[in-house]
Amino acid sequence: MRLLTLVSIMFGLVLGQAGQEPEPAEWKDFWLFRLALNLLGYATVFVPGFLLIKHLKKIKYNEIAGPGCIQNFLVLCVFGKEQHVSLEEGGLKSSSASSKNDESFSKQAIRLMVCFAGLQISYLTWGVLQERIMTIKFGTEEDGEYFKDSQFLVFINRILAFIMALIVIMLQAQPPHTAPLYKYSFSSFSNIMSSWCQYEALKFVSFPTQVLAKASKVVPVMLMGKIVSKKTYQFHEYLTAVMISVGLSLFLLTSGDVTKHKDTVTTTSGLIMLIGYMLFDSFTSNWQGELFTHYKMSSIQMMAGVNMFSCLLTSVSLIEQGGFIDSAAFMVRHPEFVWDAVILSICSASGQLFIFYTISQYGAVVFVIIMTVRQGFAIMLSCLIYGHPVTLIGMLGIIILFIALFLKIYISQRQRAMKKALSASSNAGSPKA
Repeated sequence: MRLLTLVSIMFGLVLGQAGQEPEPAEWKDFWLFRLALNLLGYATVFVPGFLLIKHLKKIKYNEIAGPGCIQNFLVLCVFGKEQHVSLEEGGLKSSSASSKNDESFSKQAIRLMVCFAGLQISYLTWGVLQERIMTIKFGTEEDGEYFKDSQFLVFINRILAFIMALIVIMLQAQPPHTAPLYKYSFSSFSNIMSSWCQYEALKFVSFPTQVLAKASKVVPVMLMGKIVSKKTYQFHEYLTAVMISVGLSLFLLTSGDVTKHKDTVTTTSGLIMLIGYMLFDSFTSNWQGELFTHYKMSSIQMMAGVNMFSCLLTSVSLIEQGGFIDSAAFMVRHPEFVWDAVILSICSASGQLFIFYTISQYGAVVFVIIMTVRQGFAIMLSCLIYGHPVTLIGMLGIIILFIALFLKIYISQRQRAMKKALSASSNAGSPKA
């Protein structure tokens, strides 16, 4: 409590020096104040965890640990398991691949349509409810109130996704898990922060603006790829990144943003939230890619590991802030919020399952095309339901952005096909022993 009081006084001084006279309630609702509290909550997990991991590695605990459950769990969290793949698993994988090749075209087409419909329904519904929860007053027009705790929405989304992932793991055989569990915490933290920024941004910018910012995240992803994975990019990738930036700029500079705030401060806050979302989200994808490459876990195992730490971090932070009590009180006052939150979580969790299934069955290119189409549908649906205005120049910006996205997909697919043809011809021309 003393820490919360100190933080409140500090933010009161900062806002007071900026020429404002905020009430104590406004300090609690200010996004920077909430962010500071969230980070303090996560630190109560990360700091002791870091010290424990450092100590266990220093004493080489995996070499002296006993056979107990707690000892095995600590070894799994810090050191993981040795990587080994049996011949039986390889046979199962090859047999599943051959059965997929033997499947008729009509069955593959039906499965693809199911994936397309599942992704569209899950994420279009999720987007509509996301905007509704963060921008619409619950209750009567006179006595209505906004829901303000974005972290609680992140928690309910992640806990349902974690449960779904565990169910899939119990029902389907998975490859041996070898990664130290603590390595999921990095992408979990960035995933939490990207989702939090995404919800908070809707307080300051319209949903179409947020969707276009998400569509243009290829730019920060490329930058993060150079930093994290030391990747190099070709000319067409820089060209499409520039086209995306131009398209997004045309939309943002010409289209009126319908939000519940209109001043320069909130516009700047919305920009900070969008940049934060793109940076954290781009780190998440790059870090998970590194884990996939190094440890060869399945997508469902990744989903379970990331959501497990997300539930831990958000629940600890919510308990420390009293977020569960405040959100429960909000639910009692506004029962309609409960329905929206439950459907939002179901859409988020089922959407993750559709993502992993689509990528495993049809590859990343097909998935990217489906999600790019979904972004266009999401913009149109939001404009129709919530009345966001779009000018002709803004529409031109949207068209340029989506042309760049589809151009990127087409060139990437063509390069993959050329590499496969080249490798096939080289293998055919090589002498046989």
